[in-house]
Amino acid sequence: MSMRLPAEQRRRQLLDVACDVFAASGFYGTSMDDIATTAGVTKPVLYQHFPSKRALFVELLQDLGGQLLDQLGRATSRASTGRERVEEGFSAYFRFVTNNRAAFRLLFGASARNDPEFAQIVDGVLHDAADAISVMIEIDGTPEHRRVLAHALVGIAEATSRHALTDPEASRDADELARWIAELAWFGLRGVRPDAVAERAARASSTR
Repeated sequence: MSMRLPAEQRRRQLLDVACDVFAASGFYGTSMDDIATTAGVTKPVLYQHFPSKRALFVELLQDLGGQLLDQLGRATSRASTGRERVEEGFSAYFRFVTNNRAAFRLLFGASARNDPEFAQIVDGVLHDAADAISVMIEIDGTPEHRRVLAHALVGIAEATSRHALTDPEASRDADELARWIAELAWFGLRGVRPDAVAERAARASSTR
């Protein structure tokens, strides 16, 4: 018999349980019975909160994406310099990943990527993250230039996280990962030049 919880607490518990169950078995390999049993509730209680497995998975992806974006925003808002914002942003991302492996598997795993509705939600999270990062990139370039660089940084963070979680010899220290990647990102961004300057340099190089 499950303990009676206030509706919002029960919903939070069901989302947390669903995250672990979906991460272990995938969307199609998981049933509402599996989630209800793991959560210690009856299936009717689960359906009171979520009308279908798809609705539950959609809300879960949105919830996890919101948590990630919130952590990134809070971490970077505390920084006082550009370099600190870069490192704090990566630290927040890697802490989220290493402390929430199931969340990372759901956001960036096959279940989300192979379904158009789920993929759209994840892409929205990535776009929002890139938009937030782009305004912190201090280069003499266009907004689109900064957005492209921001998407590149998001891709670096995702690939690094995947390596950290799948390679048994990889570092899983979020702060260490952040220092390494922030250094790459920071000095890489320092070398970015406006398009006109880069074009002049390229023309000068080609005439030598």
